[in-house]
Amino acid sequence: MSSVRAWLMATRPKTLTAAAVPVAVGSACAARAGHFEPVTALAALAGALFIQVGTNLTNDYYDFVKGADDAERLGPKRVTQSGLIAPRVVLGAAVLSFALAALCGVHLIAVGGWPVLAIGVASLACGYLYTGGPFPLAYHGLGDPFVFVFFGPVAVIGTYWVQAGRVDLLPVLASVPVGLLASALLVVNNLRDIPTDTRAGKRTLAVKLGERFTRAQYAALLLVAFAWAGVLGVVAPSALVMLLALPLALAPWRTVMEAKGAALNGALAQTARLHAVSGALLAAGLWSLG
Repeated sequence: MSSVRAWLMATRPKTLTAAAVPVAVGSACAARAGHFEPVTALAALAGALFIQVGTNLTNDYYDFVKGADDAERLGPKRVTQSGLIAPRVVLGAAVLSFALAALCGVHLIAVGGWPVLAIGVASLACGYLYTGGPFPLAYHGLGDPFVFVFFGPVAVIGTYWVQAGRVDLLPVLASVPVGLLASALLVVNNLRDIPTDTRAGKRTLAVKLGERFTRAQYAALLLVAFAWAGVLGVVAPSALVMLLALPLALAPWRTVMEAKGAALNGALAQTARLHAVSGALLAAGLWSLG
């Protein structure tokens, strides 16, 4: 395998929509309020993407070191576990990605002040501590709330703040379905990995509460996310266009309710598509009112 392909595998490009969608939705809210700032929006997007890449690389390294990624891994190949890239190089690349995110944050702090500094520090810290450090969040069942908070309210409202300079009701409401669908991605991943995570001592919420709860959790996340679009439609009727993505939820829902193990990889990809398409539709609907 070429080094370029290996690094693409390491950064996991298919996961980057999880970072891009909340920035798009937050920017759409800013445009609707007449406060869209292209340079600031691009800085927010770049920062979010670098944090996501840094988190992916950190996970690749620490899941291998801690034994969660072994020869029996059911998900897509990881570069550290498979020996494609040396562990210390992967960790170094993660640090570089976080440093580049911090560099993007310089502009965001200049326009958004100390709240953005606090958000940036928390995001960088949690990106590393998700699987690294003495108390890795993902290993103690805290991954689910982390993903909802940082890929929903923090990212959407933070993006709006650096452009509008205030917090309004619309970005708060719009952040909820974005965070819920991002959480659904993690739920599928953790459902698939229950056997290997259990052996490695990775106590995700799925490991703690079992398959039945995790399947119900996935269904609830999808249901609430699209039901919330109705709530959001009261404030911004064009946001209801997000409901056009609802048919895309049927296939992954059926798979998650019935499948186990590697068979859930398809549902993971379908859930990522659902998150990306629904987020794009929501952003487009909100932007149309700008």
